[in-house]
Amino acid sequence: MLWQVIATGVITLAAGTFFGGHAALSALLGGLANQIADFAYASLVSGGGIRTAGGTLRTLFRAEAARIILIVFLLWWVLTSYKEVVHPALFLSFVVSVIVFRAAILVRDK
Repeated sequence: MLWQVIATGVITLAAGTFFGGHAALSALLGGLANQIADFAYASLVSGGGIRTAGGTLRTLFRAEAARIILIVFLLWWVLTSYKEVVHPALFLSFVVSVIVFRAAILVRDK
């Protein structure tokens, strides 16, 4: 998640520098929407107590469903409540955050 925070921060700073405060806030909200959902996913998966393959699959499906529902809700909430949202900044930050989360499997632990 550290790389997601860094990527969101870089996009937020760039959007704010080139397009103003609303773009910066939009980029921050786009990245946070995915990061909150990823945190919920990680919390559900790391609950422990799973003893069977079926239990593992159920937990993964529930966690992914919760993640998708949170993403849809958070993006809907931002788009309907923040009238000055800058759509390209919001969606760029969101998409980069998703890609960074999926690419984390390629990074080796030290």
